Amino acid sequence: MGGLWTPVSLRGYRRSWLRGDVVAGLTVWAVLVPESLAYATIAGVDPVVGLYAAPAALLLYALFGSSRHLVVGPMSATAALSAAVVGGVSGGGGGFAALTAALAVVTGAVAVLAGLARLGFLSGFISEPVLKGFIVGLALTILAGQLPKLFGVPKGEGDFFEQIWSLVTHLGQANAWTTAVGLLSLVLVLALKRWLPLVPAALVAAALGVTAAVPFDLKSHGVGLVGHITSGLPSLALPHLPIGEYLALAGGAVGVALVGFAEGLGAAKTYAAKAGYDVDANRELLGLGAANVGAGFCSGMPVNGSLSKTAVNGGAGARSQVSGLTAAALTVVTLLFLTGLFESLPEATLAAIVIAAVVDLLDFPALARLYRIWTSRLGQIYGPAARADFLAALAALLGVLVFDTLPGLFLGIGVSLVLLLYRASRPNLTELGRLPGGAWVDRDRNPEAETVPGVVVVRVEGGLFFANADRIRSAVRAIGARDDVYAVVLDAGVIPFVDVTAAEMLAGLRTDLGRTNAAFAVAHDVGQVRDVIGEADGRERARRTVDETVAAVLRPDET
Repeated sequence: MGGLWTPVSLRGYRRSWLRGDVVAGLTVWAVLVPESLAYATIAGVDPVVGLYAAPAALLLYALFGSSRHLVVGPMSATAALSAAVVGGVSGGGGGFAALTAALAVVTGAVAVLAGLARLGFLSGFISEPVLKGFIVGLALTILAGQLPKLFGVPKGEGDFFEQIWSLVTHLGQANAWTTAVGLLSLVLVLALKRWLPLVPAALVAAALGVTAAVPFDLKSHGVGLVGHITSGLPSLALPHLPIGEYLALAGGAVGVALVGFAEGLGAAKTYAAKAGYDVDANRELLGLGAANVGAGFCSGMPVNGSLSKTAVNGGAGARSQVSGLTAAALTVVTLLFLTGLFESLPEATLAAIVIAAVVDLLDFPALARLYRIWTSRLGQIYGPAARADFLAALAALLGVLVFDTLPGLFLGIGVSLVLLLYRASRPNLTELGRLPGGAWVDRDRNPEAETVPGVVVVRVEGGLFFANADRIRSAVRAIGARDDVYAVVLDAGVIPFVDVTAAEMLAGLRTDLGRTNAAFAVAHDVGQVRDVIGEADGRERARRTVDETVAAVLRPDET
């Protein structure tokens, strides 16, 4: 356990890395400050709350995390989840900021406990397609919430579709000045990201928005401004809330931790692979947990690893978490001395910064690729479940748009698991033929493969267990009942696992086929499959290849 707590992000640090890390930290800070202000508005709290969360999160992740490049801070996904969870607990009442900080603490505690319990493997329960659909749905939801600010119209209530309809029906009331500021800011950010990716587009847009606010007197023209931002550092304390409210946040905190962990781990692994080192999933849980606890104690909001800011960090030459520590120090300087600079920032510009950030998450081409992964053969085997990954992604996407964020995530996970079980319950049973070289292959794909008269060799493309045992029994019985078949051989060489139910089914097939005067034999069973089948069957068999087994069933006295 001692090794688990040893900081690794600064291990083997070289002085030659310092300049690159400091430059990278300055670049990250330039992106982090305006985005943190913007993401706090998504979470439904004062913009400064995003800045409160960042320093502690960056510092504590550097101490407990395993990635040298990951940047931890407020992000759109966790911000939207935070708003949904806190909104459900608060019921629209007061104490939203305190509940948001408490959610960060509870999320951190959940992640720390999961890390200590070595539960990093749980990230595998969110498949990449589900996460993709969830992120796309979340991005669309965030857009629906930010577009009214871009045009200066009231924000609608309800789900995504209701909010979009409200926007459309109120566009006639759009404020021309707000719309101009918002669209110009959006075009600027997108253009800089497209053609000058190393320039901190969010900071440039924020600086120009602040600069334009006074000479153009934007406030008198109805353009909403951020307004007063409290300067100074937050107090370090646990949010003063009844224990019952902490417990009420626990369910949502699990979802926030799961999403934040999955997204952050993906970013950490991406840059670890590029730099040639490993990240540890359990340490990432500890790092994420410590970062969230620290953010909550600083009156901040939930945080997670950011792929976009990590990309900025790596692209600017970061070699270690010194870059994150540099960004943390600069954020503290911002809280102490620079918050006044952002008070004249137009809310439309903040909305444009958020929109530009989430546009990158609208990966519809990835969803289209998932849909295209289909063949007529897969359709014949699995039916509608042949596009299981696409359906799981679509379920997560629509779940977020219709039912809200956490229900959408769990709907996607549930659908993916159901489809996995459905496909596992319908493994393809293929009849094999022998090529001249000796290999037994699928006859449908290799028409030239030869068969042995009276003997059908079959292969199950998947594991054998209770959910598909009856289906396989019926299929093999149907083959054995053919007039020209007097032996069926199962090639078990590609069966990855078998349970007791399936093993007993295979043993019973010998009796079942015997009633139609057909023989049944299993060939090439290996490893634990052989062990389980042997125990259930109660007889020892030689380790036979398919050829040897076919030869044996042609001589019934040897089977």
